[in-house]
Amino acid sequence: MKRVLALPLAFACCTLAAQAPSLYEQSVAKAINERFTSADISYLLVDARTKTTIASRWPEIGRAVPPGSLLKPFAALAYAEGHGFKYPEFVCRGAADGCWYPRGHGRIGITQAVEFSCNAYFRQLSRLVSQEDLHAALRQVGMEDAPSLPAPSSLFGLGDAWKIPPGQLARAYLNLVAQADEPGVAPLVRGMALSAQAGTASAIGRALGGRAALAKTGTAPCVHARRAPGDGYVIALYPAESPRLLLLVRVHGVPGAEAAVTAGQILRVAADGT
Repeated sequence: MKRVLALPLAFACCTLAAQAPSLYEQSVAKAINERFTSADISYLLVDARTKTTIASRWPEIGRAVPPGSLLKPFAALAYAEGHGFKYPEFVCRGAADGCWYPRGHGRIGITQAVEFSCNAYFRQLSRLVSQEDLHAALRQVGMEDAPSLPAPSSLFGLGDAWKIPPGQLARAYLNLVAQADEPGVAPLVRGMALSAQAGTASAIGRALGGRAALAKTGTAPCVHARRAPGDGYVIALYPAESPRLLLLVRVHGVPGAEAAVTAGQILRVAADGT
């Protein structure tokens, strides 16, 4: 049976709300803007409860970008839509299966695949996703449709065929996490929690002194005029339980795991003011 969820009106818009910032938000934005001045760093900080922007420095923020492995949870949700909201296990043999981790992750399930952003797992999973189920999953999180009949590799973030505006991507993650108790979603959110603790986004957990967060990393083709081999993306929500902050970061010329170092530093400033 297909799941049909009616998103609240606040979630239906693909752009983030704008309203006058509070004094606290102004001070947070000032601290972040003054500390993270590199042109290589783009960020969007959102109040996860009100969906309003707290701080932002992202050139052409309305321009769609290829977010790399940040697409993986949505590919997984699309698979779940068509398979009883249950996930398989696959074997990752590393480089032999096209994974970024040469030694491979071995036999792995969905939660660990999100934690370690396993390319081999999602390559196999994406081949089993139908266009109908993909549309259903994207509607569930309030995201616009992917390109028609995207290649399986596009579903889990390889290449630049599937591009999304940063604000829409942030809202999709807010919707996803808000539905953590729904079938098929809980394992993805657990994977994000583990990623921030010990996976590809573990730099965030370290920056927060071990406090729990949710995070996902990605490495994507560079879209800057000054070309690099790739750009690192990170999305993080803090705290893990009932998040009040969402942070989306892009760092020019580094992989996602390295971008998580910067994301952790920004998130710590936003959470603690330090």
